[in-house]
Amino acid sequence: MKINGFLRVAAASPELRVADCPFNADRTLALMARAEGQGVNLLVFPECGLTGYTCHDLFHLASLQRAAEEALAKVVEKGATVFRGVAVVGLPLAIEGQLFNCAAVIHAGKVLGIVPKTYLPNYKEFYDARYFCPADNANFSAASCAGQSVPFGTNLLFDCRTMNGFTLGVEICEDLWMPVAPSALQALMGATVFANLSASNEVIGKAGYRRQLVSSQSARCISGYVYACCGEGESTTDIVFGGHCMVAENGVILAESERFRHGQQLLVTDLDLDRLLHDRIQTNTFHDANRVADLGLGKYRTLSFDLEATAREPKLVRAVDASPFIPSDPATLDDRCRDIFQTQVAALGRRLSHVGLPTVSIGVSGGLDSTLALLVVCKTMDELGVPRDGVHALTMPGFGTSAGTRTNAHDLARALNIQLREIDIRSMCLDQMRALGHAPFGIRLENETVVSLSERLLRLAPDNRSDLTFENVQARVRTALLMNAGFVIGTGDLSELALGWCTYNADHMSMYNPNVSIPKTLVKFLVEWAAHNEFDGPARDTLLKIVNTEISPELLPTTASGEIAQSTESTVGPYELVDFFLYHFLRFGAEPEKILFLAGHAKFSREYTADTLRHWLRVFLKRFFANQFKRSCLPDGPKVGSVSVSPRGDWRMPSDAAARVWLDAVERSE
Repeated sequence: MKINGFLRVAAASPELRVADCPFNADRTLALMARAEGQGVNLLVFPECGLTGYTCHDLFHLASLQRAAEEALAKVVEKGATVFRGVAVVGLPLAIEGQLFNCAAVIHAGKVLGIVPKTYLPNYKEFYDARYFCPADNANFSAASCAGQSVPFGTNLLFDCRTMNGFTLGVEICEDLWMPVAPSALQALMGATVFANLSASNEVIGKAGYRRQLVSSQSARCISGYVYACCGEGESTTDIVFGGHCMVAENGVILAESERFRHGQQLLVTDLDLDRLLHDRIQTNTFHDANRVADLGLGKYRTLSFDLEATAREPKLVRAVDASPFIPSDPATLDDRCRDIFQTQVAALGRRLSHVGLPTVSIGVSGGLDSTLALLVVCKTMDELGVPRDGVHALTMPGFGTSAGTRTNAHDLARALNIQLREIDIRSMCLDQMRALGHAPFGIRLENETVVSLSERLLRLAPDNRSDLTFENVQARVRTALLMNAGFVIGTGDLSELALGWCTYNADHMSMYNPNVSIPKTLVKFLVEWAAHNEFDGPARDTLLKIVNTEISPELLPTTASGEIAQSTESTVGPYELVDFFLYHFLRFGAEPEKILFLAGHAKFSREYTADTLRHWLRVFLKRFFANQFKRSCLPDGPKVGSVSVSPRGDWRMPSDAAARVWLDAVERSE
């Protein structure tokens, strides 16, 4: 598999016998071999994994100390033949008359460095300070270990020269629980991935808190976090260990093991280093703490190594969400939809209150975007205690309006108890085209009436249905009517703005747009959510009918049979692809090759060939770069998610930027 910025990591919880170091070394080697077979690059084992964490006073005995070091030497030597990645194992090490709880970072037959535990818990059921010395007690920077002189200290970082963005930091169990975890300082010095060797026991409620710690630390450090905890085999004299293993990436738990599982565990997933680097570069405050002089950041040492990519199957371990704007978990999805809807309502309510609760106008087409905006308007009026008769809703059929959407608009207005005024815009459009001297589709207009022009348009051949002025006149006439009717509520969505699929100074302009940062796939789901959660009866039926209506601007003339002649998705691409491209391009700055790689692993990959995906990505990039001028003058509207194209929010871009670098990358991916 091509790397594409991914680092395959694993958290291991091996079988263990307390104080049986030879057995524990063999189990460690067995998991290293298994990890190699799955293409793992970084493998993390539990705290004191070569001895067992629950040895207690046995830690003080020279026999155990010697056996632990011999076990490490065995793992280092034989591990080089079975595992090409980096492994981090835990053991007690006696150095210069002191005993330290350590993590050994090993690779290619060498110990790259030894990191001691910083914080030693000595409260409740923990007695670490009885057995070990804190890291600060070490007055040396190197130690003899497994027959090697090895860098020693909490100030070690391990940088991979052959994999961009992979710099490893290490901390041990309790270190994570502290207000200033070692990983926080390591992150400021460039560590992007953290290994935590843990022996965290199980008590009621602790697993949830542990999960929060791992997730939040990965978010604060904008990092990957691999957490490996001991499980079966540790002594249960007083405490029990569940083998809780987790991998998190910037606040998201990517993978989590089953606790209290019998036997060994190997939790494997892929970290996206490109995402982490992008977010660190974008978050300009991330490195500001470097200015604090007393953090001791200048004392860190970077140890470099070369990593050979391990052979792996041609697929990702982590899931690639085909609909990244829509959570897959039903409970999360319901909360997300409710939050978005309430955000839209709160935002519009604040603006209307500020301008004196004016009469609002909104165009209702019977399509998805205007439906969602109208639902928001109605809810806002209810929240403000303003009667819905203060809403001037207009439906403005033109030359391409279908009977289906026209019916949808009227049915929706009735269901929401809104007065809907219908204004046929065809005669106004005809007057404008005549004044401009425009001949739509080559038809001269001197003696044409609306009826005669409409009849002639119906007879047009399908390959003769292209006239941008004809389309734009209709869009701008509608906006002019709305602007004269009240405070205009915009309806356009994020996907249309990204593609420039909106007429300048027409349907992309309003006094306020509650839909401005909601992508089309999410608009569709929000309307469906509202149908099932906020409405019933005729309103629900109408909303579901709108959800299932084909997406079209309906600006070109219908066919003789009354069918729409303009399918949006056949022109700009399927919206599931548009929104997938949009999410990865804007949210994470993903390069075209990587976007295509990810698309090939999403569930819709079975529906599109590689050539089809490349075609629609080209269309997306060309349209995105060509239409920045429309995004540069967007009206106000609320940001509701992690992606926005507002020039006052997430995206500032010159309107004259060229797309060549990105389009060339698409060509190279073939």
